[in-house]
Amino acid sequence: MLNQAKMLLKIKKAQKELANEVIEIEAGDGAVVVQITGEQKIKKISIDPDRVDLEDIHELERWVETAIKEAITRSQHVAAEKMKPLMGSLGNLGL
Repeated sequence: MLNQAKMLLKIKKAQKELANEVIEIEAGDGAVVVQITGEQKIKKISIDPDRVDLEDIHELERWVETAIKEAITRSQHVAAEKMKPLMGSLGNLGL
């Protein structure tokens, strides 16, 4: 029972750390910047108007899509790495 409580505390701590972890991805040489947490929640999307050609809005759309996809992939990787040491112990908790 005590081991279960300790493991749950470790999992909650890891989840809190992931919530505070911010990953930043750029696309279009910095024209688009996406910030995402380790919990895969988008914090911010920035677009530099000086680097965007409004005549080619499709390029901007591609940059946004690319940055979001990469941000999600990277946040998934960060979360997996942080949770990996804890996953083996979940079986002992009956989860």
